[in-house]
Amino acid sequence: MSENLNVPVLEVNNLVTQFSSERGTVNAVRGVSLTLERGRTLGVVGESGSGKSVLSRSIMGLVPSNAIRTGSVRFQGEEILNLDSSALRHYWGEKMSMVFQDPMTALNPVLRIERQITESLHEHIDMTKAQARDTALALLTSVGIPEPARRLRQYPHEMSGGMRQRIMIAIALACGPRLLFADEPTTALDVTVQAQILDLLQELQVDRQMAMILVTHDLGVVAGRAHDIAVMYAGRIVEKAPAARLFEAVRHPYTEALLRSIPKLEMAKHTRLDAIGGRPPDLVNVPRGCSFAARCPYAQELCHTQEPVLRVDADDPDHSFACHFPVAETVVAAPAIKVDGRPPRLDNDSPTPDAGPHADDRGAH
Repeated sequence: MSENLNVPVLEVNNLVTQFSSERGTVNAVRGVSLTLERGRTLGVVGESGSGKSVLSRSIMGLVPSNAIRTGSVRFQGEEILNLDSSALRHYWGEKMSMVFQDPMTALNPVLRIERQITESLHEHIDMTKAQARDTALALLTSVGIPEPARRLRQYPHEMSGGMRQRIMIAIALACGPRLLFADEPTTALDVTVQAQILDLLQELQVDRQMAMILVTHDLGVVAGRAHDIAVMYAGRIVEKAPAARLFEAVRHPYTEALLRSIPKLEMAKHTRLDAIGGRPPDLVNVPRGCSFAARCPYAQELCHTQEPVLRVDADDPDHSFACHFPVAETVVAAPAIKVDGRPPRLDNDSPTPDAGPHADDRGAH
């Protein structure tokens, strides 16, 4: 399939994903629509259970057999939602790829790193064993792994968590995908290593001009690294906007609550962070009206009876939200997009200056 630069890399329209369970039908993704252009990063944010990870897997077709999907998913203009796994193999790795949450479970513990990288190359690209090894060495170098020849001979358990995640990124990028999903890519890593991995993903995305979907529960992460942000709650997108706009004029109360829970540098020690009261709704028995109404401090009677539709902000056609009574205030200062296209980090994402000489785990064994 030839690449058409005038067509969005990804177009999702009214995607619904449901799972059968003993308790009934789980409504994991409920009518999500989005568009992603080449070279842009979309941050998808929400609490655990919001549907953000299921959304990524639904787009890629990485869902279990009991899943029912409807709607439309178009990759570079071609419909892929109803393709079987055999047809999707043409897309996985070569066209779109994913960096998973936990590299220890995603990597094969009994195979050397070299084989895990070269297997992906051989599946999609016609190359010799020597060419595949050279490519693997180059990939490890590109993701900041020292002594790549030695690392290729190692097993996953011989590496640190940050090193394993770099290996996962190398595997995901091996065949030059146009679209990269990064699903909570820094889970269980310490703060300094988290910043390094996120910086690496951002640099690779810009250098390769990939489209990227960065999935996280932390708005502070995407604020500095995504061009656009989609906030998910109970399987729906409840607010979507360019990153700077979202921080300048948040509209949905759930987004406001997420922003208020971000730690800030000026906070005194032991300051209690704002928490969102209550619990997310049961997706087997989705409540009538707005799914956030039971937890929302601004909810009125209408919110409990009528589900709000995603509507465009009158002040900005790129900003949409699903709320009957939207808020209108600035919660934190808006991050600007740098001239080179790289979204800057928020200050509280920066590596700590006194992390010490071993802060970067690239030299870990």
